[in-house]
Amino acid sequence: MARMHARRKGSSGSTQVLYEKKPDWVPMKDKEIEELIVSLYKEGNSSSRIGIILRDQHGVPGTKTVMKKKITKILEENGLKHKLPEDLESLLKRAVKMHTHLKENHKDLHNKRQLQLTEAKIRRLVKYYKRNGLLPDTWKYTASSAKLLVE
Repeated sequence: MARMHARRKGSSGSTQVLYEKKPDWVPMKDKEIEELIVSLYKEGNSSSRIGIILRDQHGVPGTKTVMKKKITKILEENGLKHKLPEDLESLLKRAVKMHTHLKENHKDLHNKRQLQLTEAKIRRLVKYYKRNGLLPDTWKYTASSAKLLVE
Protein backbone atom coordinates (compact mmCIF):
# COMPACT_ATOMS: atom_id res chain seq x y z
CA MET A 1 0.00 0.00 0.00
CA ALA A 2 1.28 3.46 -0.81
CA ARG A 3 1.85 6.27 1.63
CA MET A 4 -0.77 9.00 1.70
CA HIS A 5 1.40 12.12 1.64
CA ALA A 6 4.71 10.77 0.34
CA ARG A 7 5.60 9.55 -3.11
CA ARG A 8 6.88 6.16 -2.08
CA LYS A 9 5.67 2.72 -1.16
CA GLY A 10 4.72 1.93 2.39
CA SER A 11 5.65 -1.07 4.46
CA SER A 12 3.08 -3.81 4.60
CA GLY A 13 1.57 -4.57 7.98
CA SER A 14 0.75 -7.86 9.58
CA THR A 15 -2.71 -9.34 9.17
CA GLN A 16 -4.82 -10.82 11.92
CA VAL A 17 -5.37 -14.54 11.96
CA LEU A 18 -8.97 -15.33 11.08
CA TYR A 19 -10.74 -17.89 13.21
CA GLU A 20 -14.06 -19.42 12.18
CA LYS A 21 -15.05 -20.07 15.79
CA LYS A 22 -13.84 -19.18 19.26
CA PRO A 23 -10.39 -20.72 19.87
CA ASP A 24 -10.30 -23.45 22.52
CA TRP A 25 -7.41 -21.83 24.36
CA VAL A 26 -9.32 -18.64 25.25
CA PRO A 27 -9.80 -18.92 29.03
CA MET A 28 -12.68 -16.46 29.51
CA LYS A 29 -16.39 -16.68 28.77
CA ASP A 30 -18.16 -14.04 26.69
CA LYS A 31 -19.90 -12.45 29.68
CA GLU A 32 -16.60 -12.14 31.57
CA ILE A 33 -14.95 -10.48 28.57
CA GLU A 34 -17.83 -8.03 28.24
CA GLU A 35 -17.66 -7.09 31.94
CA LEU A 36 -13.89 -6.65 31.65
CA ILE A 37 -14.27 -4.38 28.60
CA VAL A 38 -16.80 -2.19 30.43
CA SER A 39 -14.62 -1.95 33.56
CA LEU A 40 -11.50 -1.13 31.52
CA TYR A 41 -13.39 1.62 29.68
CA LYS A 42 -14.62 3.09 32.97
CA GLU A 43 -10.99 3.21 34.15
CA GLY A 44 -10.28 5.57 31.25
CA ASN A 45 -8.84 3.27 28.57
CA SER A 46 -9.65 3.79 24.91
CA SER A 47 -11.08 0.97 22.81
CA SER A 48 -7.74 0.27 21.10
CA ARG A 49 -5.97 0.19 24.46
CA ILE A 50 -8.65 -2.23 25.77
CA GLY A 51 -7.92 -4.55 22.85
CA ILE A 52 -4.21 -4.51 23.65
CA ILE A 53 -4.86 -5.24 27.33
CA LEU A 54 -7.19 -8.12 26.46
CA ARG A 55 -4.60 -9.59 24.08
CA ASP A 56 -1.52 -9.20 26.26
CA GLN A 57 -2.83 -9.77 29.78
CA HIS A 58 -5.91 -11.97 29.37
CA GLY A 59 -5.18 -14.13 26.32
CA VAL A 60 -8.09 -12.93 24.17
CA PRO A 61 -6.91 -12.80 20.53
CA GLY A 62 -9.63 -10.42 19.37
CA THR A 63 -13.15 -9.63 20.50
CA LYS A 64 -14.50 -9.80 16.97
CA THR A 65 -13.38 -13.41 16.57
CA VAL A 66 -14.33 -14.46 20.10
CA MET A 67 -17.61 -12.61 20.64
CA LYS A 68 -18.57 -11.71 17.04
CA LYS A 69 -18.75 -8.02 18.09
CA LYS A 70 -16.29 -5.16 18.10
CA ILE A 71 -15.28 -3.42 21.33
CA THR A 72 -17.06 -0.21 20.33
CA LYS A 73 -20.28 -2.15 19.68
CA ILE A 74 -20.05 -3.78 23.12
CA LEU A 75 -19.55 -0.36 24.73
CA GLU A 76 -22.54 1.09 22.86
CA GLU A 77 -24.76 -1.80 24.02
CA ASN A 78 -23.77 -1.01 27.62
CA GLY A 79 -24.59 2.68 27.24
CA LEU A 80 -20.98 3.85 27.01
CA LYS A 81 -20.26 5.78 23.85
CA HIS A 82 -17.39 8.02 22.80
CA LYS A 83 -18.29 11.62 22.08
CA LEU A 84 -15.95 11.43 19.07
CA PRO A 85 -14.53 8.47 17.14
CA GLU A 86 -11.16 7.44 18.55
CA ASP A 87 -9.10 8.00 15.40
CA LEU A 88 -10.50 11.50 14.95
CA GLU A 89 -9.83 12.30 18.60
CA SER A 90 -6.19 11.24 18.35
CA LEU A 91 -5.71 13.37 15.23
CA LEU A 92 -7.26 16.34 17.01
CA LYS A 93 -4.85 15.89 19.93
CA ARG A 94 -1.93 15.80 17.52
CA ALA A 95 -3.12 18.97 15.76
CA VAL A 96 -3.56 20.82 19.07
CA LYS A 97 -0.01 19.90 20.11
CA MET A 98 1.32 21.15 16.78
CA HIS A 99 -0.59 24.44 17.09
CA THR A 100 0.87 25.10 20.55
CA HIS A 101 4.35 24.25 19.26
CA LEU A 102 3.96 26.60 16.30
CA LYS A 103 2.92 29.49 18.57
CA GLU A 104 6.33 29.29 20.25
CA ASN A 105 8.34 28.32 17.14
CA HIS A 106 7.10 30.41 14.25
CA LYS A 107 9.82 29.36 11.82
CA ASP A 108 9.40 25.61 12.19
CA LEU A 109 8.39 24.91 8.59
CA HIS A 110 8.52 21.12 8.92
CA ASN A 111 6.00 21.19 11.72
CA LYS A 112 3.85 23.62 9.75
CA ARG A 113 3.74 21.15 6.86
CA GLN A 114 2.90 18.26 9.21
CA LEU A 115 0.07 20.33 10.66
CA GLN A 116 -1.31 20.91 7.17
CA LEU A 117 -1.20 17.17 6.45
CA THR A 118 -2.82 16.33 9.78
CA GLU A 119 -5.60 18.83 9.22
CA ALA A 120 -6.19 17.36 5.77
CA LYS A 121 -6.61 13.93 7.36
CA ILE A 122 -9.01 15.41 9.92
CA ARG A 123 -11.14 16.99 7.19
CA ARG A 124 -11.29 13.73 5.23
CA LEU A 125 -12.30 11.78 8.34
CA VAL A 126 -14.94 14.35 9.26
CA LYS A 127 -16.40 14.13 5.77
CA TYR A 128 -16.55 10.32 6.09
CA TYR A 129 -18.14 10.42 9.56
CA LYS A 130 -20.74 12.98 8.47
CA ARG A 131 -21.64 10.82 5.49
CA ASN A 132 -22.10 7.76 7.72
CA GLY A 133 -24.01 9.59 10.46
CA LEU A 134 -21.41 9.36 13.23
CA LEU A 135 -21.01 13.14 13.37
CA PRO A 136 -23.75 15.76 12.94
CA ASP A 137 -23.79 17.71 9.68
CA THR A 138 -23.13 20.96 11.55
CA TRP A 139 -19.82 19.72 13.06
CA LYS A 140 -16.87 21.65 11.74
CA TYR A 141 -13.15 21.52 12.48
CA THR A 142 -11.39 24.62 13.71
CA ALA A 143 -8.23 24.83 15.80
CA SER A 144 -10.02 26.53 18.69
CA SER A 145 -12.87 24.00 18.78
CA ALA A 146 -10.37 21.14 18.62
CA LYS A 147 -8.56 22.52 21.65
CA LEU A 148 -11.84 22.64 23.58
CA LEU A 149 -12.80 19.11 22.55
CA VAL A 150 -9.47 17.55 23.45
CA GLU A 151 -9.13 19.16 26.88
